[in-house]
Amino acid sequence: MTVIMGQDLPLERPDATGRAALFVPTANIKPDVLEAVRKGAAIVGFGNHDRTLTIYYESNRFNEPQLYKWENKARKAFERLADNLPTVSKMISKAENFEQVGYISNKGILIRRMEKLRNWLENSDALDSGPDGENIAFAAAPPPKKINAE
Repeated sequence: MTVIMGQDLPLERPDATGRAALFVPTANIKPDVLEAVRKGAAIVGFGNHDRTLTIYYESNRFNEPQLYKWENKARKAFERLADNLPTVSKMISKAENFEQVGYISNKGILIRRMEKLRNWLENSDALDSGPDGENIAFAAAPPPKKINAE
């Protein structure tokens, strides 16, 4: 089996304006890795120089309603990755466990291999949470609220 990674696979942790890769598990993923990631998870990350991947994932373990959609899970995982926030939902893995399906940045998501993403979500019984198209633009964050001291 050939695992496809983009020629421009990001090779370092992105900052808030950078981009990361989107991944799905391969058919040959190790069972313990799949158990950690959990079915239906959004997986983001970057390649390391030793040919491993650093991934952050969000599977909505606590069933938060705002994380039902796959793209919202991806955005949350990306924000953790870009800000280097502490989490247990990250790992360094061998590249053969995952294949790249697209990119994510603070502006949105670009999916290059939608059929692989749909297969992952269908096998996870989460196809209805999947994106409607290959391009998903993120709305800008609202400005901070003004506090009026009276």
